[in-house]
Amino acid sequence: MFTSLFRPAGRAAADPATPVAALDGHDLVLRYAGTTVVHGVSIALEPGRATALVGPNGSGKSTLLRALSRLHRIDDGRITLGRATGDGADARPGVATDGPGVRDAALLSARQFAREVTLFSQSRPAPQGLTVTEVVAFGRHPYRRGFAGPSAEDRAAVDRAMGVTGVRDMADRPVGELSGGEMQRVWLAACLAQDTGVVLLDEPTNHLDLRYQVETLDLVRDLVEDHGIAVGIVLHDLDQASRVADTLVLMHAGRVHATGTPAEVLTAEHIREVYDIGVEVGVDPRTGRLRIDPIGRHPV
Repeated sequence: MFTSLFRPAGRAAADPATPVAALDGHDLVLRYAGTTVVHGVSIALEPGRATALVGPNGSGKSTLLRALSRLHRIDDGRITLGRATGDGADARPGVATDGPGVRDAALLSARQFAREVTLFSQSRPAPQGLTVTEVVAFGRHPYRRGFAGPSAEDRAAVDRAMGVTGVRDMADRPVGELSGGEMQRVWLAACLAQDTGVVLLDEPTNHLDLRYQVETLDLVRDLVEDHGIAVGIVLHDLDQASRVADTLVLMHAGRVHATGTPAEVLTAEHIREVYDIGVEVGVDPRTGRLRIDPIGRHPV
């Protein structure tokens, strides 16, 4: 089982009464080979909240997440870190406005940015000839100085990250021997060892069996609720998204189709418009969670 996430020294949970956006994308336009795939999208990720991006294949959600992590070129718009949301009469929840302390992410060095934002991506290979501990230690590179070896703080962060992701018992195993699901958890541990205030996750439950899917979603909630981390997460499974997210962003054809709470966004009408399939949306009377049942040609 995953254990509850550690609270890093000096980092307290965010005050829920102080809506400070940790990472914001402003009117982002993103292209592949000259074709626009994201059209003027704005998004605000706030400490102590999980924002899930959902939508069909090709809707632009993973590209948007990669742009927020500076791994995809921005053709127009900008990304800022550490900017307070507006609290005046014109302020809207989750909509970023300029304030004191705003920093343009493009002006930060790679090391500075990596100390504040980490990305768990889908396409990381399994490095050959390395152990699990050595791969998890990749997350500490933004804190290394020259050729100095790992510090006591580095070793402690790696050990804690392996503990919370359930890979500590395979610390000395070569990663080439691991299954896809085990490697997925090792890379997640490397991201957590990076110890940032913003965590971006691109389909982190892919390749995981049911147990570890649930535990990964629980870990996301630990990050948000216990440590005030700002989480942006891309998911295909709408039930998982409704379970883990405070805010949902439903994308379609590179634009935001709807945004709000899971109950506000995951309506039968919205899902039909975006996915072109009929669904029944209800609420589980025992858990209070949304239940989304697609209607296929062969009803059970």
